Amino acid sequence: MSTMTIHPTATFTDGAVRLTRRGRLVVLLAALGLVLAVGFVLASGSVASRDAGTPEPTRVVMVGSGDTLWDIAADLAGDGDVRSMMDEIERLNALESGMLVAGQELVVPTD
Repeated sequence: MSTMTIHPTATFTDGAVRLTRRGRLVVLLAALGLVLAVGFVLASGSVASRDAGTPEPTRVVMVGSGDTLWDIAADLAGDGDVRSMMDEIERLNALESGMLVAGQELVVPTD
């Protein structure tokens, strides 16, 4: 006959709990499973459709010598908010800053 010995996963010493190696592994795997479950729950809210959205109407503007992003945005915004137009141009062109170079082509909204 074989003998099987069972070791506890936690020992109690003076009211404190000390985990054995197997106990720490169980706690690690449980925490990993919890993080994975939360990730799946959060990811399930992201839904894409097969239909493409309507593209934003844009046109291309060539940056001239001495042009600034503020000047271009002010021309496009008319009496509107120039700062929001600048943000929109930066978003459309993936600009990291407002620096422009003469000859650069910018995609700008048409409305």
